[in-house]
Amino acid sequence: MALQDKLKDDLKSAMKARDETKKGTLRVVMGEMARSDKKQLTDDEIIKIFKKLIKSEKEMLEKSGQGETSPFIDIIETYLPKMATEDEIRRWIAANIDFSVYKNRIQAMGTIMAHFGASADGNIVKQVLQNFSA
Repeated sequence: MALQDKLKDDLKSAMKARDETKKGTLRVVMGEMARSDKKQLTDDEIIKIFKKLIKSEKEMLEKSGQGETSPFIDIIETYLPKMATEDEIRRWIAANIDFSVYKNRIQAMGTIMAHFGASADGNIVKQVLQNFSA
């Protein structure tokens, strides 16, 4: 099932269950999705929206001094794919990347991110590359 369809189904379920927090969160997500020109978004596009909303919420929480998480963030994070660990990224790099074809290690980042997609944090990949020793 596509992520967009799952979100619609979950919104209906939240409305039936009278779960105001989840309903409100999913409506914010759907509103962000509606800003797109496309009627059907890919899962990667939706994940980018999730990450943007989480970043915005964390910034707002930080400014108001309310901690680092909220029910809004918790709900959205349930839809994000499992993130690759630093160790998984390091092992994949060791098995699949030939640094001799790049001028420097950071140039391999595009290839690595293409493989992992939304399941890897770019900052973690960059950190692994900077500290990588074959």
